[in-house]
Amino acid sequence: MKLILTREVAKLGTAGDVVTVKDGYARNFLLPRGAAIAWTLGGEKQIEGIRRARAAREVRDIDHAKEIKATLEGATITVLVKTGVAGRLFGSVTDKDITAAIKSATKIDIDRHNIKATGHIKKTGSYSVKVSLGHNVVATVALAVTAS
Repeated sequence: MKLILTREVAKLGTAGDVVTVKDGYARNFLLPRGAAIAWTLGGEKQIEGIRRARAAREVRDIDHAKEIKATLEGATITVLVKTGVAGRLFGSVTDKDITAAIKSATKIDIDRHNIKATGHIKKTGSYSVKVSLGHNVVATVALAVTAS
């Protein structure tokens, strides 16, 4: 089956690549997880948009990665959440929330799949989150979760 990848898949390709895989792998793994869309002539037009979005998030070289690391580690990242009794959250802080907070604080677009938290964030307070920037550069971001 011919597919267009919407995000990076290990040992297969990156976002915007057109790949051919076995039908079962496509139906049972790639399509349900949103990692790919079926290839069509209309879908072919989406490839350029996917590639442009990937290029905007992509780290160019090791110097660029170190520059982003310095910016992230120097910034104060705050996530505003709804809380209940004793500072407990309704739900938890997700990687999407962290990505949005980083973008609003630093104007840097980070892929949410590169964010690694040490566990579920379910209370207000200060946390440390690791962001993989590629080229073996990892930024440790100080995250403050506060009640809105």
